[in-house]
Amino acid sequence: MFAPEDPRLFGLPPGVDFPAALVAGLEARLAGAPPEAMARVEVIVNTRRMARRLREIFDAGPARLLPRIRLVTDLGEVADLAHVPPAAPPLRRRLELVQLIAALIEREPGVAPRDALYDLADSLADLMDEMGAEGVAPATVMGLDVSDQSGHWQRALRFLKIAETYIGQADVPPDAGSRQRDVIARTVSRWQAAPPDHPVIVAGSTGSRGATAMLMQAVARLPQGAVVLPGFDFTLPDAVWADMDEGPRPEEDHPQYRFRPLMTALGLAPGDVARWHDMPEPNAARNRLVSLALRPAPVTDQWLSDGPGLGELSPAAEGVTLLEAPGQREEAAAIALRLRQAAENGQRAALITPDRTLTRQVTAALARWGIMPDDSAGQPLPLSPPGRFLRLVAGLFEGRLTAGGLLALLKHPLTHSGADRNRHLLFTRELELHLRREGVPYPEPRRLSAFAEARSLDGLTGWAAWLADTACGRDAPGPRPLSERVRAHLHLAEALAAGPDRPGAGGLWDRDAGRKARAVMDELAAEADRAGHIDAHDYSRLLSSVLGREEVHDGEEAHPHIRIWGTLEARVQGAELLILSSLNEGAWPEPVAPDPWLNRAMRQRAGLLSPERGIGLAAHDFQQAVGAQEVWLTRSVKDEGAQTVPSRWLNRLTNLMNGLPHQGGDAALAAMRARGEHWLALAARLDEAPPAAPAHRPSPRPPADARPARLSVTEIQKLIRDPYAIYARHVLRLRPLDPLDRPPDALLRGIVAHSVLERFVRDRVDAPERMTEAELLSVVREVLRDALPWASTRTFWLARLARVAPWFVRTEATRRARARAVAFEARGAAEITDLGFTLSSRADRIDRGEDGALWLYDYKTGTPPSAKEQAAFDKQLLLTAAMAERGAFEALGPAPVAGAAFVGLGAKPEEVSAPLDAEPPAEVWARLRDLVALFQDPGKGFTSRHAVKSERMDGEYDHLARFGEWDDADDPLPENLA
Repeated sequence: MFAPEDPRLFGLPPGVDFPAALVAGLEARLAGAPPEAMARVEVIVNTRRMARRLREIFDAGPARLLPRIRLVTDLGEVADLAHVPPAAPPLRRRLELVQLIAALIEREPGVAPRDALYDLADSLADLMDEMGAEGVAPATVMGLDVSDQSGHWQRALRFLKIAETYIGQADVPPDAGSRQRDVIARTVSRWQAAPPDHPVIVAGSTGSRGATAMLMQAVARLPQGAVVLPGFDFTLPDAVWADMDEGPRPEEDHPQYRFRPLMTALGLAPGDVARWHDMPEPNAARNRLVSLALRPAPVTDQWLSDGPGLGELSPAAEGVTLLEAPGQREEAAAIALRLRQAAENGQRAALITPDRTLTRQVTAALARWGIMPDDSAGQPLPLSPPGRFLRLVAGLFEGRLTAGGLLALLKHPLTHSGADRNRHLLFTRELELHLRREGVPYPEPRRLSAFAEARSLDGLTGWAAWLADTACGRDAPGPRPLSERVRAHLHLAEALAAGPDRPGAGGLWDRDAGRKARAVMDELAAEADRAGHIDAHDYSRLLSSVLGREEVHDGEEAHPHIRIWGTLEARVQGAELLILSSLNEGAWPEPVAPDPWLNRAMRQRAGLLSPERGIGLAAHDFQQAVGAQEVWLTRSVKDEGAQTVPSRWLNRLTNLMNGLPHQGGDAALAAMRARGEHWLALAARLDEAPPAAPAHRPSPRPPADARPARLSVTEIQKLIRDPYAIYARHVLRLRPLDPLDRPPDALLRGIVAHSVLERFVRDRVDAPERMTEAELLSVVREVLRDALPWASTRTFWLARLARVAPWFVRTEATRRARARAVAFEARGAAEITDLGFTLSSRADRIDRGEDGALWLYDYKTGTPPSAKEQAAFDKQLLLTAAMAERGAFEALGPAPVAGAAFVGLGAKPEEVSAPLDAEPPAEVWARLRDLVALFQDPGKGFTSRHAVKSERMDGEYDHLARFGEWDDADDPLPENLA
């Protein structure tokens, strides 16, 4: 295939379809050769996507024998290298490092926080893998001269000593990086002893890793070996290549820098790199423009001297759209709209970006048209249904089961997925309503059992028993062997996924995501014995970390022409449209990650990879992709309200074009921006909606027979202040949902206070000597222990009630002196017969004096209403007094009311009497009758916020009334309802 020359280095310019050109070059060199000649060719690539793309091109025809296409990582699978020990599983290494690092932290707590345990293990494992791949011995790193460094190095040495000791163990298998370098070294030695007589080609790699660079050098020197470089800039002047080697540090952030060390090692000049194939570049003028824009700094003098040589710039900008969106949402919408057009026209298009947030937004925007892009990165396994389910189940071990945690688990699509899931969802709905209504913070078996017994639903009892057996009481936060935790986790997850009395694991391990999750859990179970003991919190973090290293790619329903790629896959491009997005600093390129172990200078002296290597590779990916036939360059001007900085490559490109006005650079750039503005305007129209008139202030008029015929005394205030709330509750029969995991709010505080005072007074009616502050606080502790599961809240509320205890005991003596408590939480009802209306009440406490007169008390944990407020709106006690005089409380019979009062237990305890003299019960009842008659009139509307106490008052049904589209000054709009 090749002439007898040594070495051989080829390249393909940016923008060329690399796999297609590679195949075309093979065909051209083997033209006229026998069919078996192609089968003798061995092609070594660095990514599976590249291998798949090459295979797709060959499969497209014509029928022929295929070359052997192999991955660099598969070189160790040949029979001659079977004796090389397999690499240690990455998980095993990390688990073993976790134990070693944990022991160090226990010995020296100041060296690092325990929360950083798993991050330190991952980072140290990555460093060890890099050292192995680059052939750097631990002694080299440990022996660095760091006399000018800070004390941080002394702490880092403690961890690096762990790595040195670990690597030095004879029975420890090599890591993946060390094994790969060993395999390549053995392969190179074998080739030197007996060079293969068939063509060997390394294609698509830049040689940025030491082991891969060693392979490329060896292949280039084989009798029939060659290296084909992707995105090689044939227009870059020799002086620029030479400048890359000068200065205090190499220009590693330049897109072409990675090729320079390879050429130097092979003794070749840039001019010695030949074109692999003469496939034309989509836009040679654009490649020259981008090459000049990306030259190493300083570049200004080169722009001035070489810029005029570019000629007219409009051909270079042809097919380029520059989209600068106000925000990421607008950027994603415009991209999705262009991808939709590509799908309709049958155009192959790909979005290339490192920003996974943007890809999710674009995917969501495409979903409105039923387009599912083929995302090469897939979905992170922790975010897949099995990943989320496994993490939810692992959370059961961390602490006591909460209502919110239980319902999140029950509503997961994999829970009870074995059979009868419809019944499971019905039971879950009933349970949720029960938990919200009763305010149960921690569901327990006895509560679940009582819930099931109170409802006559077939199968509910067995379902509740299954739930109590599986989900409840699983908290085990203390240290346990990891192997035991994994077994318990898998057993519980399968039991919850299958459902009651069902074998198997339901749908937990189905589909690609389930199978990958099962493989991860099996690996964790296989390596668990090496991890020792672990607590529940650390197990959840470990599980998230292990799952987070995997992604799920489900291309079964993906559109064949719409793809989402990572930046590396620009080399595998076969698309007619490439959209390069998130071109902002901090996104593309991503910032250099801080190294917790070695700084830049130490890495350079040790022979490890430079931090700028990643930026250089990203720059090469950008240069390769921007040379495509049609290109979009997109960025968001703001991100979450903060101004962004354009990517350095985009910034250089626009500055260069603006600096060449005589060659039409500014006009070409303006045309690029105009094309972007056009698509932004189209995307903005997607969300346009015709203006809608604001809602009017509602005042519905339901028919007379639909109006409420029964209200409580506390609802009369709402009928006066906000009649619409009564309409929504009693006519529409809407009830606000109580919150899950209800916090210890004012409502619960009122319930607790009522329980305390009722128990204290009732149990001591005949024991006045026990009416003491100590006895009251004893009751407080008992009630708080039973009602509140939160220890901190119990302490806080105990202190609050302790402050009012002396006042209550003192004033209670006065109340006992004038009457005897005869009823607590007494329920009563009185009718307005001619109107067919019933008023109900539940009195906190009723006392009876020796003269038979009644005294009414209502406990308030907040500020009691004043006498003026009671006369105008808050008529609870006044109406209760009127009901008592009419015999509404059957156990007491009709009796005069001598007094009524609110007992306030707030920060300033006080007793506020009801104005019975100014508002006699008979008059209050007469005015109630007039009010009820008024609202039974079909012509009377239930106006929203009729007489609210303040404009800032929030009503439970304000959102239903669309308050905010109107205000309290607007006139209501009556509406007759049939």
